[in-house]
Amino acid sequence: MWSLVWSDEFDGAAGTGVNTAYWRYDTGDGCPNVCGWGNEEREYYRSAPENIALTGDGYLAIVARVATDSVACYYGRCEYTSAKITTHDKVAVLAGRVEARIKLARGQGLWPAFWMLGENIDRAGWPTSGELDILENKGSQPTLTSSAVHGPGYSGNTPFAHVTTATATEFHVYAVEWDTQSIRYYVDNTLHYTVSRGQVQAYGAWVFDQAFFIVLNQAVGGHFDGKPQSNSIFPATMLIDYVRVYRRS
Repeated sequence: MWSLVWSDEFDGAAGTGVNTAYWRYDTGDGCPNVCGWGNEEREYYRSAPENIALTGDGYLAIVARVATDSVACYYGRCEYTSAKITTHDKVAVLAGRVEARIKLARGQGLWPAFWMLGENIDRAGWPTSGELDILENKGSQPTLTSSAVHGPGYSGNTPFAHVTTATATEFHVYAVEWDTQSIRYYVDNTLHYTVSRGQVQAYGAWVFDQAFFIVLNQAVGGHFDGKPQSNSIFPATMLIDYVRVYRRS
């Protein structure tokens, strides 16, 4: 039986930012450490309310937009703005269940995601830190979503990835459950993918017996779905109803 141990319901006045006791903003284009966030993404992440804010009716909106200023990105003038938040060093999550209710926009080049990274990433680096991708969506494929597992020996083009049918432009509950023996992904409480410890250890070390932090973002461009073919898809809004963390009773 699951017990709720933490949540953010995103209640608050319209236009206000996220609770900074829970979340931190990642801003910029990833430079100078990993320009383009390692994926040749084209967005510049901002904390401005135009890109990320509470809606006033119980949602968090992450909005990707065509850039209107002259901020420089690694490839030249930034073409797009968006937002990314994490619970790194604020809310650490041990093995259990993490879920969020999310609705996405559609459009070639959008790359929204709900995922997790090992809290030791600053020391161990990626992929040794481990990564749990609960939801990723190619904006060009609004009826499909995917989940994946990354770690040492199974990162990047990981063998542990699975696509499932889900109309991403409608609200769904995306979740991961994990323990010492397996990782399980769900959409609306329906299991769609399981990866066992034994399967992982055929490629590399199991690195999921540690604390993780939560990430929410909407990238634009990059390797996953390519560059937008039209700016008519903007502004593109990712709506998050809540994020909840559970542990076994």
